[in-house]
Amino acid sequence: MTAMMTDRRGSILLAGEPLKTVDAYIEGGGGGALATALERSPEEVIEEVIRSGLRGRGGAGFPTGMKWRTIRSHPSPTKFVVCNAAEGEPGTFKDRWLIRHNPYQVLGGIAIAAHAVGADRAFVATKRAFERETAILRRAVAEMSGSDMLGPVDIEIVLGPDEYLLGEEKALLEVIEGNDPLPRIFPPYQVGLFADRGSANPTAVDNVETLANVPHVIHRGAAWFRSLGTGNSPGTMVFTLSGDVRHPGMYELPLGEPLRLLIDDIGGGAAPGRQIKAVFPGASNAPLSPAQLDTPLDFDALRAAGSGLGSGGFVVYDDSACIVAATIAFSRFLSIESCAQCPACKHGAGEITKGLETIERGEGSSDHVEEVLARCSAITGGARCALPAGGSLVVQGAIRLFEEEFVAHLGRPCPLPRELPLPKLTDIDDRTGRFVYDDRYHLKRPNWTYAREAVADRAGTLERGESL
Repeated sequence: MTAMMTDRRGSILLAGEPLKTVDAYIEGGGGGALATALERSPEEVIEEVIRSGLRGRGGAGFPTGMKWRTIRSHPSPTKFVVCNAAEGEPGTFKDRWLIRHNPYQVLGGIAIAAHAVGADRAFVATKRAFERETAILRRAVAEMSGSDMLGPVDIEIVLGPDEYLLGEEKALLEVIEGNDPLPRIFPPYQVGLFADRGSANPTAVDNVETLANVPHVIHRGAAWFRSLGTGNSPGTMVFTLSGDVRHPGMYELPLGEPLRLLIDDIGGGAAPGRQIKAVFPGASNAPLSPAQLDTPLDFDALRAAGSGLGSGGFVVYDDSACIVAATIAFSRFLSIESCAQCPACKHGAGEITKGLETIERGEGSSDHVEEVLARCSAITGGARCALPAGGSLVVQGAIRLFEEEFVAHLGRPCPLPRELPLPKLTDIDDRTGRFVYDDRYHLKRPNWTYAREAVADRAGTLERGESL
């Protein structure tokens, strides 16, 4: 899969060449937004963000300014800001790409957020495995601090494990506090970092792309931001396009453009002789059919279509792909990544995956399909996070859209026996421009350790079997 360079139409966050130094950032007009923000009261900054209509780019699409206002108005004297840079959903790479392209813009957004909510400290939480991004962030923090471009609040980089739930905001706070990535009960705006009985310490947790938009909003104004996108989904979004398209890559488009523009016009569509069969918006939303390719790329339109925008990652499958196998890949990922705090989720997600695997082997019956659907309806009970709901949506959506294909597997071998690896993107090869998949993930077990297998790594041969 070739990861093309960024498409420049409508680009704001990915405009120009990647910035390697803070001097290049300043020469390009960057850095002034924080000074502008510090000249205003925190309330004025928050109101500008509210007027812009900026919504979170991490999946939920919640209005950023409203979140900040809630935290600012909280009576707790201590508040924090966290940048969620723990991108881990299959089919996504845009946050890491943004950090590589312009880390200074992201850090500037963190500094403005800290001023707005009255934070004592700020953190960037990312994965230990993201070595390149971590090095870029550390250098950018040092450069901007040395140039007095981050304001009075220190920004600390915290590294966590390569678990999907590290990107869940409540689990992210646990890791910053030195614990495992296990989602807590209360959301960060109610109970934040280092809270105790005397103080709730509400914490603003925002995604990399969300924060990268903030300096533009402050520097250019809410009206400018609203001139892009739609009324309910203003601005642009960086989309990760992977799978069976001729030109996979990261592309920034104004929200509201049709999905077809991303897949066919920019991504080049399917290979010659093939047709698009399904589009999976990550691992937490129902897949889309070819008949839905004209759906606008915005939060509300995709929700109305029975799916979701998520983090802007779209995995495309053509008519050579088995949808049952594709569904298994996402279902297994979520069952593995479930933390087991909620038994209905951990047990149910595992049983759903086993049921799908039975069907895919040709050993299933209509009873297995019904059992899988029943499990999907039961796994969300008492959930601390959105993982089981996402798993339910993707599996139920796949069965609903491709019922005939599931039926075709009952009692017979898979009619489309093509290997479909999980699209967990770990890097882009600088030489070939290709997405690099996590070729180790199939070894991961439900207890978050890896099965033993002798494989070659960069240094030679490494025997798998170590714990994370």
